[in-house]
Amino acid sequence: MSAPGHPAAGGAARASRRLEPGTKLVIATHNAGKLRENAALLAPWGLEVVGAGALGLPEPAETETSFLGNAGIKAHAAARATGLVALADDSGFSVAALDGAPGVWTADWATRPDGSRDYAHAMAEVERRARDFPDRRAWFSCALVLAWPDGHSEGFLGEAPGHWVWPPRGSRGFGYDPMFVPESETETFAEMDPDRKHAISHRARAFALLAAACLPER
Repeated sequence: MSAPGHPAAGGAARASRRLEPGTKLVIATHNAGKLRENAALLAPWGLEVVGAGALGLPEPAETETSFLGNAGIKAHAAARATGLVALADDSGFSVAALDGAPGVWTADWATRPDGSRDYAHAMAEVERRARDFPDRRAWFSCALVLAWPDGHSEGFLGEAPGHWVWPPRGSRGFGYDPMFVPESETETFAEMDPDRKHAISHRARAFALLAAACLPER
């Protein structure tokens, strides 16, 4: 999967594939927070959106070591299973003092033996491992991959830099949001008005690239 605009064989720029208005799109996630945020971002483009959970799709194993790789696995699996265009998101929280961990294993850090997710436990583990380091830099990354049933895909990566704080603050958002303050802000993602978060988040930055390249022209 190559990124839009990168030179193709022979040196010519590869054109992105654009969706038509009214296209039915599967959001390939079972995470309610990601589904809600991606559906809100897509709302102005006149697309019909359905979540993978509503279609009973299984969650494929995420075996890649990059956000774009794992998003690609999910998007292609959903597109093959449904015959529809699919959008997948793979995102994570990284801490400089932990050499970028949890990173692509962000959800794994929150996974309990019974398969449930406990992000309070995961945030406490980040704090425990990073507390003795003066470097508080952290960032969220988001990869979005749009995949078609014929195997074509487009990938986009966005990041939101900032720093981590302890104790966690705020009840909005999800995941590691309560311990992350984005650059030039004073509130955590979990304290922010959702519209403010959507305007500056890693997901918003990846989505802006996707929208410019692949969503219906307005």
